[in-house]
Amino acid sequence: MAEMVWLVPLIPLLSSVMLMLCSANLPRLLIGLLGVGSVGAAALLTLSIGMDFLADPEPFQLTLWTWMQVSNFSPGIAFYFDGLTLVMMSVITGVGFLIHLFSTEFMEEDASYARYFAYLNMFVAAMLILVMADNLLLLYLGWEGVGVCSYLLVGFWYQNSANGQAARKAFVVTRIGDTAMALGLLLLFTELGTLDIQSMMAVANQQWQVGDTVPLIACLLLLGGAVGKSAQLPLHTWLPDAMAGPTPVSALIHAATMVTAGVYLIARTHDLFLLAPISMMVVALVGLATSLMAAFTALMQSDIKRILAYSTISQIGYMFLALGVGAWAAGIFHLMTHAFFKALLFLGSGAIIHYLHHEHDIFKMGGLRTKMPVTFWSFMIGSAALAALPMTSGFFSKDQILLQAYMMPGAGPWLWLGGLLGALLTAIYSFRLVFVVFFGEAKTEPDGDTGWRMAVPLVMLCGLAMIGGYFIIPVADVFPAVSGEHPAHWVEYVSISVPLIGLLLAYLIFHSRQINMDTLVNSSVGQLLRRFWFGGWGIDWLYDRVFVRPYYLLSGLMKNEPIDAIYGLIVAVNQTFNHWLAEAQTGQMRWYILSMVFGLIVLLTLALQIPLEAL
Repeated sequence: MAEMVWLVPLIPLLSSVMLMLCSANLPRLLIGLLGVGSVGAAALLTLSIGMDFLADPEPFQLTLWTWMQVSNFSPGIAFYFDGLTLVMMSVITGVGFLIHLFSTEFMEEDASYARYFAYLNMFVAAMLILVMADNLLLLYLGWEGVGVCSYLLVGFWYQNSANGQAARKAFVVTRIGDTAMALGLLLLFTELGTLDIQSMMAVANQQWQVGDTVPLIACLLLLGGAVGKSAQLPLHTWLPDAMAGPTPVSALIHAATMVTAGVYLIARTHDLFLLAPISMMVVALVGLATSLMAAFTALMQSDIKRILAYSTISQIGYMFLALGVGAWAAGIFHLMTHAFFKALLFLGSGAIIHYLHHEHDIFKMGGLRTKMPVTFWSFMIGSAALAALPMTSGFFSKDQILLQAYMMPGAGPWLWLGGLLGALLTAIYSFRLVFVVFFGEAKTEPDGDTGWRMAVPLVMLCGLAMIGGYFIIPVADVFPAVSGEHPAHWVEYVSISVPLIGLLLAYLIFHSRQINMDTLVNSSVGQLLRRFWFGGWGIDWLYDRVFVRPYYLLSGLMKNEPIDAIYGLIVAVNQTFNHWLAEAQTGQMRWYILSMVFGLIVLLTLALQIPLEAL
């Protein structure tokens, strides 16, 4: 089956092209079958290839053809398959299939049904190319592909100008990181002479020593790309606004594609980062800072999708923290478990929005526990996994990250304490969402509960969110082994207890009301913090004043610059001559003959004045 791996991205890509070209002549049933079936076929093919690989876990490389040949630079359309590739492909196609199936009911009444699935299939194909690429140039092709698809899907309902603005913001902000990444690729090729990932890692280990400057610069540039695509500080501001797209798109971006790309990039190039310990510490600090910032912000939001968006930013921060402390396998494990419970939560929120007349404000919901039981249990299980309650999938992956952070020499205990604070806040805002939306008095009556095309993905994701922590991902041969030492038992007990304390606090504050926070919230300090956290720590405000407004001001000043006046004069002269020539077109034969005779006389006069010697 190894020779068939190229079909995995090709099938959804062909489906996307077919839907673009033939959508006008296809019935909705066939559109849904193409959209969902192509990703389902890719998932089954991935499963078959994965089973063969697990029977003989030997990485393999497949080159289809040489992409280009420029001197010694000859990147290929080539794929590399190992345990990390298998995990990423399984998440993309498996979770992607469930999101596609959910979409058939969620988008059923939309006029652009075919366009939606065309974009969605292209998104999956681009992400598959990204994670399967054998060289960084092909990886960059998939990287830019998911960027374009995110733009198309975030602005899917382009009739609303706000959606178009959110799509442009996502595109521009991620381009900043992409530029840094492109510079990193140029630096790596200049220094190492190749962009083939495995060859590049081998040459880097031979040519560079731990702590050298060049690998540090290269890693920081790659980190810039990862920060933009994975929505980490300071390039995270696009992701909450990206909620303008359809909710299943949000699930796909947050769970199976796009934001996990940065985590994958760092994990795939881990040999480079091991040569630059400073870059690893930067990765850990960026991840921790992002995790805490987003957790505090999520605690203040009232839009159900924005809460989950900031939750994703926070959880990706946990993955960055794992990569920064060398817990490579734990970071990828959390990527997988996060895909299960975050897709579950986003699809659950989509069901709520769909049946509550497109309502997003959690404080206008309430009492949905009995009216939407499938969605209620989806949120309960998803929130428990997000909060890392014991025996859920999120518990196993997050616990590994925290323990490894504690064991890191030097800053380990501080990183561990920061991670614990993030875990506490995660449990609080997760169950704040559950208690406000599903308990208490009903403020909006739903039209019903989920149909089977929504219910089946939710139920399957519930199962994965519960048992996913027991999976063993085949990445032991991909990453270096971590220290076999374990911290004292009290460290693990604290890590387990913190999410439970967060759940208890959420219950006492938002459900039983035994803890009254009104006095604190209504105080001057409380109001100030509330506005600060609600606004995402003022980062959008800062960007608006430091970059956006000066840019518009400069554009206004340059609009009437002197150079433009010169070009304006040329246009005016041409317009004047054009006007004169147009006036000469009178339609009168006598005028035309007179003009021709006059021109002939002028021509002959000039000719007779030229000396014969000059001819």
